[in-house]
Amino acid sequence: MTNVTEKVELLAKPIVEREGMELVDVEFVKEGADWFLRVSIDKEGGVDLEDCVNINEKLSEALNQDDPIDEPYYLDVASPGAERPLKKTEDFEKAIGKHVYIKTHDPVKDATEFEGTLLTYSDELLEIEVRVKTRKLKIEIPVNKIAMARLAVVF
Repeated sequence: MTNVTEKVELLAKPIVEREGMELVDVEFVKEGADWFLRVSIDKEGGVDLEDCVNINEKLSEALNQDDPIDEPYYLDVASPGAERPLKKTEDFEKAIGKHVYIKTHDPVKDATEFEGTLLTYSDELLEIEVRVKTRKLKIEIPVNKIAMARLAVVF
């Protein structure tokens, strides 16, 4: 996490939680010539446009008072979508039994990408069941090797 995202997270979390929602993620990224502050929110049953506009307005007000960002940027408040990122312990725990996609820094069992059902999660290790042709295999992945993890939509 960069210093900017940490500061924005500290500012946004109480605002989002007061509205009965969860702060999923904060990203501060440059795309082309523009900077974007992306804030993902969620709640039971999902968020709608009204929720995003409400949080955008309240967060904009807070950022105008105590802005930790020097350069001009666009604020984007949105739902994490169906392929929600898994970053915190709680995210992984909620995803147990669900279909996930995991990418690792280093190969695990000669692969760096895995898609399947998340079976277990601990601070050190997670277990995922993947399908290889007609067989199901259980693969243990060290948490410190995870580059990216998210829920995955099955078609």
